[in-house]
Amino acid sequence: MAKASELFIFLFFHLMGSFVLNLPTRSAADSPDAGRKEMVPAMFIFGDSLIDNGNNNNLASLAKANYYPYGIDFAGGPTGRFSNGYTIVDEIANLLGLPLIPAHSEASGEGLLHGVNYASAAAGILDITGRNFIGRIPFNQQIKNFESTLDQLTGNLGADDVSRAIADCIFFIGMGSNDYLNNYLMPNYNTRNQYNTEQFSDLLVQQYSRQLTVMKTSVSLLQSLYNLGARKFLLSGVGSLGCIPSILAQSMMSHCSQQVDNLIFPFNSKVKMMVDELNNNLPGSAFTYLDTYRMFMDILNNPGSYGFSVIDRGCCGIGRNSGQVTCLPFQTPCSNRNEYVFWDAFHPTEKVNIIMARKAFSALDNSVYPINIQQLANLNISKTTT
Repeated sequence: MAKASELFIFLFFHLMGSFVLNLPTRSAADSPDAGRKEMVPAMFIFGDSLIDNGNNNNLASLAKANYYPYGIDFAGGPTGRFSNGYTIVDEIANLLGLPLIPAHSEASGEGLLHGVNYASAAAGILDITGRNFIGRIPFNQQIKNFESTLDQLTGNLGADDVSRAIADCIFFIGMGSNDYLNNYLMPNYNTRNQYNTEQFSDLLVQQYSRQLTVMKTSVSLLQSLYNLGARKFLLSGVGSLGCIPSILAQSMMSHCSQQVDNLIFPFNSKVKMMVDELNNNLPGSAFTYLDTYRMFMDILNNPGSYGFSVIDRGCCGIGRNSGQVTCLPFQTPCSNRNEYVFWDAFHPTEKVNIIMARKAFSALDNSVYPINIQQLANLNISKTTT
């Protein structure tokens, strides 16, 4: 677990960065891939800092990345992406023939037509997750924001047209990492005293779907999206947390923590089971599971085959493994970024994001289950009302 002093330093510099460097974001219309043939009408994105592209910029939040050197390899510079460049959903949008999907905080009018990114750094499946960072947008609120977008689209295009289009859109959901890193593993949370590993994974998964409920009062978030017309879902599991620089920095041995990774295995296993149950129980829908853990560990176990030489520290950060304090404003990052797996204490580099997106798009193995993104996009699904 992170020491209280390290957490304070991390929060202090993020707070300073948010005051000093409130830089402009890059519009989706600037994407060089705009105008390509589109495989789907739009993509709607829900998640955390792994795919946030600026929704926290204007929040009173300590979880921000709208300052240099974040975005050093992104056209237009820092946007709020926690990366040196593309996130995984940026490359997926590119492969689908879509422009870069705008953040909800800046999307309006025609900017809504190709989808919206609702992801928020520090957000989790549980509303209480990430409160150390103050402002963030939990999954529950992200869905409410999608409802607002749907109202706008319906007002502009008409209910029938929107209903038909939404059924063909892809809904990417990548949640869960913060529920462990910024909840279960945090010393100022009581969660670990309330739930063992299995119980906590049950608690998280029951928030996802009515098929795997533990409490009768659970909120079915995926069911909510389904009822709003979503039919094509891409659910990302949680990648390795035990190998990120922040965790490595907590041990003098700098080895991946199997104990931390053991915490997330039950969650990933149950989300994959949930995909089977949802495919069987929600008519006219298609759910795909992205095994982020498997894909990421393949890179860590075979770095040379992917062109990586540094797998145990961040390209940008302070302290042991460049993971004790994350990337500071105006800090000079490593120059050989394409050789690094990790960009900062928590997030992968653009190169890793692109590799994983391309594999998920066309993979024929169990890293994407039961079908890959390309197959999901090509499915002809007619909207079914419940």
